[in-house]
Amino acid sequence: MATVQELQERLRRPLAAELAGGCQNRVVAGGVEKLLASPLAGPFPKVREALAGYGTLDPAARAEALTAALCLLSADPRATPAARTPRAAARTAPPPAKDGERLPLDAEVTRLDSGPGGARKLSTLGLHTVRDVLHAYPHRHEDRRALPDLSEVEEGQKVTVEGRVVSKHRRAPRPGMQILEVVLETPSGGRVKATWFNQPWVEKQLREGARLVLTGRVKKFGRSVQLGVEHLETVDGAQDSLSTGRIVGVYDSKEGISQEFLRKAAFRALQAAPLDDYLPAHWRRQYGVTDLSDALWGIHFPADEAQLSRASHRLRFDEYLFLELRMLLQGEDAVLQGKRFEARGDDIHTFEAALPFRFTNAQRRVLLEITDDMRSDRQMARLVQGDVGSGKTAVAACALYLAVRDAYQGALMAPTEILARQHYANLCGYLGGLDVRVGLLIGAMTPKAKMEMQTRIAEGDVDVVVGTQALIQENVQWSNLGLAVVDEEHRFGVGQRRKLLASRPDVLVMSATPIPRSLALTAYGDLELSIIDELPPGRTPIETKLIQDTHRQQAYGFVMKQIREGRQAFVVTALIEENENLELLAATQLAGDLRVILPEARIDLLHGKMSAAEKDEVMERFRRHEFDVLVSTTVIEVGVDVPNATVMVIENAERFGLAQLHQLRGRVGRGSAQSYCVLIAGEHSKKTRQRLKIIEGSTDGFVIAEADLKLRGPGELRGTRQSGIPDLRLADLANDTAIIEQARELAKHILAHDPRLEHPRLQYLRAELQNRSQSVAYREVI
Repeated sequence: MATVQELQERLRRPLAAELAGGCQNRVVAGGVEKLLASPLAGPFPKVREALAGYGTLDPAARAEALTAALCLLSADPRATPAARTPRAAARTAPPPAKDGERLPLDAEVTRLDSGPGGARKLSTLGLHTVRDVLHAYPHRHEDRRALPDLSEVEEGQKVTVEGRVVSKHRRAPRPGMQILEVVLETPSGGRVKATWFNQPWVEKQLREGARLVLTGRVKKFGRSVQLGVEHLETVDGAQDSLSTGRIVGVYDSKEGISQEFLRKAAFRALQAAPLDDYLPAHWRRQYGVTDLSDALWGIHFPADEAQLSRASHRLRFDEYLFLELRMLLQGEDAVLQGKRFEARGDDIHTFEAALPFRFTNAQRRVLLEITDDMRSDRQMARLVQGDVGSGKTAVAACALYLAVRDAYQGALMAPTEILARQHYANLCGYLGGLDVRVGLLIGAMTPKAKMEMQTRIAEGDVDVVVGTQALIQENVQWSNLGLAVVDEEHRFGVGQRRKLLASRPDVLVMSATPIPRSLALTAYGDLELSIIDELPPGRTPIETKLIQDTHRQQAYGFVMKQIREGRQAFVVTALIEENENLELLAATQLAGDLRVILPEARIDLLHGKMSAAEKDEVMERFRRHEFDVLVSTTVIEVGVDVPNATVMVIENAERFGLAQLHQLRGRVGRGSAQSYCVLIAGEHSKKTRQRLKIIEGSTDGFVIAEADLKLRGPGELRGTRQSGIPDLRLADLANDTAIIEQARELAKHILAHDPRLEHPRLQYLRAELQNRSQSVAYREVI
């Protein structure tokens, strides 16, 4: 039973994270009010009272309420409401810093003297401390050192110009339309007409004589030039040097908060803050990064392109370094004592000799990396990536065999029962002739069969157990678990995985989803990475064809031809919005259409409203060839083998990412017959065709994943929101592989020599890590 003090601290941390994160009501799943309704807040009625109606408050009111609640929690939790009320808890803001006064990084933004209402404006952007302002980097930069001569720019070109307002005029050519026109005189003496459509609120900034910086698209009418304004800045003498005549940062903002205001706040923060570097000089030299002061000044107010480049490189390096440190510390498995296996070469040869094929060079390389880990005293934590059919399971089976040879047990956990059965059949084939006892433990087994298997596991009467989450139930006791293999790990929660790892076995994670190396190193920062990048010889590549939806009839004519030859087909469609009711309707309608188009075919359906058991049963019936065409709007289970299925038709292919299309295509080609993938595009734009042509022209999952990353960004790999990967503000995962590897190398070096970051020279590094990890750590408390 937790003490009141423990509950108090567990409640305080997420509320502090909510305040630090800008009062967005997102730190806790379901919002702050969901947290207050939980048993955790039960002993603290005054806190619930202080935060009543939190979701309806504006950010400033939320900040005040949170401050009051945190004051209550920092006092005696049983204090009476009369002794400490939310109103009494509100505190007076500290005074602005004096000229030349240094401010700590955690000083409130009220101390920056950012003008009337300045602190409130910064707070609405989630900037509450000096540190927040320093790390709110511009999202782009404009070169305003030499603004263009408008007589030389082309029609439609986007430009930025500076000048003084000479005259202004408002007109309404028709009801409902208002046009503001301003004539601007540029420093070179030229004139440009600037226009705003239906934006009367900007008129107060357009007084004659005012200096403006305008960004917009050029329109030319003979010799006169007109600018359709997209962005306006007013410039006064005090801010000349921040907004003109230099490379200027442009910040994320909201209506009513100007760029000039944000630049002024950043400038004051840089002047006032102690920019002590948390990276010692010898590490900066080793990895070729500039010092922190140069980087922060360079990202906000670069003197030239070289400083901006140095700044971007250093701050990206830092983002990856702290991400890797946190991932390694979160996982902790990577630095724990593990099992030590002999992993003899003779045993590897014995295993391979029993296979009906030989390992590829890529499989041998990965197996060497795995056995090096197994022979070490430290716990193995390794991710094996490989495209569909690359032979990951055979490598995992060999590792399990080595563990069994050293008198340990092995486990293989799969996300679904159908996949668990498939792995069980494969492992029986690989290990059955090598005197290895393989067992299966899944939810669908009878209570008696489960109990018998659990008894065999506890008594060490079974060597390798394949299963689903049934493997991590409380009544499963291992005799001597040495190696745990987790298939498609991203589909398990962190808590589920750790239950299996309670006895500290070596851990091997398998994924058939090709991930660019840069993304794998961040999403799986707590795991070493091995890639099987070679397919076994003799595999027939899947033929892929991209067609427009106007040729659907031909595509299904081809499907019918394959069915008549005794083959089967998948048909998958996508929706623009995730909606289970619409999904069921779309799937049902598509199946109905196909029954008309393919009257001879037996057709069945897989949809999102089915339970996991129902989906497994449909897939099992399909595998037994009880019907010919499986229609689905959900992603077909990764790894499921239906060797007789030779055609994958993907409707509205443009709505899927390239990596997802490649995964769907991998559902066919599992047997010896030639297989095909037909992409039907409902959108015919040139951009769409260029993107889908990448899939049509390549079967290499890693090439496709790299292209997908560049086109779509990192997305939500490994459930990044759930695993605590923060937004990387400056990172460019498509091009940062080398920086990520350097940052990971340094993170591993630091933790190998000082696992708790306790050395005095690392005090700033430790503090920075705690600041960057704060909101993530608080999320995990709940």
